[in-house]
Amino acid sequence: MSTTTDLASRTQAPTSGGGGIRQSVTDSLVIAQRNLLRMLRIPEMIIFGLIQPIMFVVLFSYVFGGSINIPGAGLDPDAYREFLMAGIFAQTVTFATAGAGAGIAEDMHKGLIDRFRSLPMTRGAVLTGRTLADLVQTTLTLVVLAIVALLVGWRAHEGVLKALAGFGLLLLLGYAFTWIGALIGLSVRTPEAATSGGLIWLFPLTFISIAFVPSENMPSFLQHVAEWNPFSATVLAARELFGNLPAGYQAPDAWPMQNPALASLLWSALIIVVFRTLAVRKYRSAG
Repeated sequence: MSTTTDLASRTQAPTSGGGGIRQSVTDSLVIAQRNLLRMLRIPEMIIFGLIQPIMFVVLFSYVFGGSINIPGAGLDPDAYREFLMAGIFAQTVTFATAGAGAGIAEDMHKGLIDRFRSLPMTRGAVLTGRTLADLVQTTLTLVVLAIVALLVGWRAHEGVLKALAGFGLLLLLGYAFTWIGALIGLSVRTPEAATSGGLIWLFPLTFISIAFVPSENMPSFLQHVAEWNPFSATVLAARELFGNLPAGYQAPDAWPMQNPALASLLWSALIIVVFRTLAVRKYRSAG
């Protein structure tokens, strides 16, 4: 394949200092290109990735829209639609975790990971390239989903720059979660197991949060979990940046809920550092 040929044709350069950084970037981009070309050759991967979030937008907007009480807005379906969208966006970017894990597990199953490890590549380039390709696909999905949200009545009221900052926080969280998917993909034997392993923990994470309902509507012991959930911090930060909070809304007293943008950045950075380290270590030892 072209990717392995390109990598094999390079001489073995030292992997320390500036050359090591340049080589790492080059290797990662080559792998990212390989994965993006693969996605283009299998367009149903992108199409199916769009269907589920669109269904969530429609179902939650029109089925639950007038049934959930939003502090400061009551049962107003329009207010709930705006309250909802940041949660749908966040769920969409984090569900890319399953795709990242399945893709790496498939490469492991086919022997491509072993082949890459035999090439003069920097450690972690295969995983970094894969997560970057997933980030590009997630960005495309988020753009399409934002268009659908506009069609059902969602609006960002705080200007273009703040809206872009909100989407940036969402994509950063999604990128952080793909490293969890990478670790799962390296730890299981089949792509099917990676898909299941990538989703089974995401459902409680996303639903025990403020993505779809305010934490005030939950039992007290779940409120604390939801308010310290990294997913909740990113959702609330995006709502603030989009201007989607009702005028009378009062954020919970927990520190992440009072400082959602900072909490989102810290959570995402922590997840990337921890799970990238674990995934690269697993990649080096995988057999």
